[in-house]
Amino acid sequence: MVSRARASADTWDLIIIGGGASGLGTAVDATLRGYRTLLLEQHDFAKGTSSRSTKMAHGGVRYLQQGNVPLVREALRERGIMLRNAPHLAHRVAFIVPRYQWWELPYYGTGLKLYDMLAGRLGLGRSRILSVRATQSVLPNVETRGLRGGILFYDGQFDDARLAINLARTAADNGGVLLNYTRVTTLVKSQGRISGVKARDEETGEELELHAKVVVNATGPFSDSVLQMDDPATARIISPSQGVHLVLDRAFLPGNAALMVPRTSDGRVLFAVPWHKKLIVGTTDTPVEKAVLEPRPLEEEVDFILGNLARYLSRDAGRKDVLCAYAGVRPLVAPSSTANTAAVSRDETIFVSGSGLVTVAGGKWTTYRNMAEKTVNKAAAVAGLPARPCVTEETHVHGYHTNPTELGELWYYGADAPMVEALLREDPELGKPIHPLVPDVIAAQVVFAVREEMARSVEDFLARRTRTLLLDARRSIDAAPRVAEIMARELGKDSTWCARQVEAYSEQARGYIVS
Repeated sequence: MVSRARASADTWDLIIIGGGASGLGTAVDATLRGYRTLLLEQHDFAKGTSSRSTKMAHGGVRYLQQGNVPLVREALRERGIMLRNAPHLAHRVAFIVPRYQWWELPYYGTGLKLYDMLAGRLGLGRSRILSVRATQSVLPNVETRGLRGGILFYDGQFDDARLAINLARTAADNGGVLLNYTRVTTLVKSQGRISGVKARDEETGEELELHAKVVVNATGPFSDSVLQMDDPATARIISPSQGVHLVLDRAFLPGNAALMVPRTSDGRVLFAVPWHKKLIVGTTDTPVEKAVLEPRPLEEEVDFILGNLARYLSRDAGRKDVLCAYAGVRPLVAPSSTANTAAVSRDETIFVSGSGLVTVAGGKWTTYRNMAEKTVNKAAAVAGLPARPCVTEETHVHGYHTNPTELGELWYYGADAPMVEALLREDPELGKPIHPLVPDVIAAQVVFAVREEMARSVEDFLARRTRTLLLDARRSIDAAPRVAEIMARELGKDSTWCARQVEAYSEQARGYIVS
């Protein structure tokens, strides 16, 4: 990829800044339309918010309470498309709303029937009322005092970082060039119009000057920094909000159903969702001053999640039970005077600056494909590119596999699983776990991540190519030395590189541990 970017003397049709959900979705759409596309990411793909979600592909039940029916309808449609095009990474999950008050049945029951109706033919199954016994059966650890039953509905779940990597590979499969660890430092202009970028390879320090007919700013929470690179006088458009999630052992919610707390003390909903043999609980909505690459959960956010969850569980979880606590920053577009980010719309915003810079901000993972379609339409118009139809609605994501469960522990690789297995035939040693406490991740996956998925660091592998960091931060630190050793062999690095990688990763991962 670096060689292709360096060797290209021609002008790109699009240069996309940002390798999260919106940037990668835009790259997929643009390449499938036949536009020459280059994507530049300052760190790793999905390093930021796009790997730190609740892992839900959903319409947004709470947006119905806000009256934003168009957003819910669009998100439900996109949810169906995601599950259809990436079945190896996205599937349906049963969610249960426990009932403790008489009014909850008509109130939530009616809302969820509307949710079903808005999904239309892309619905995942009808909601239904559960008895007390049935609710206890599907949620074995649910709080039984005062329980009147529950309401079951279906929503989607996916692996956000794995989908991001598969989107990058989809774009690459169709001729796109995507570079991680390549930071845009300057927007190049000609007669007041943006004509390209200057970028620095963060690994080698090499400076690149790249030209394009249009540049797309898809940097999410960091959109303001690119806008001010274009015009230092530009007012901020991002009102950042931090969302925190806790990861617990599945023993706190056995079974395959998820729990939805319909109303927390701050008026949000809270989810406890089974994921990769663990339980993800979240989220919060805390305004923050600015976006950072490594946001940290606040003490009060951890306590808020545990406190609200405790109201619905018989056996409560404490701080000592938290395997990982992670935070992401939402790129909400709102006036800077808006204090309550929970009330800010999750709709995306796409606009063009006077210099021709196309910016896409806001939105959410579920609607990434639709956001990308609108962004490419706008970018093509700005650049004067030949109009070509969007085809992503019917395009399978790289790795597409209709029955991933037959692939065993490698299910999330989908159609790529045989390539990982082939490495074991070359070297049986690669079948060993990366650490005795991380038995589900084997050495072959490290090799595959370097050779086929552009993993460049221990963090890339443990945080995003696999989800080892999120599933248990402490154990991921134990596994770091072996991962570094395998990566060094693949990348031609020495023992000094290994030591630095392990030290850097360990310091980072400690920030995900709750004391």
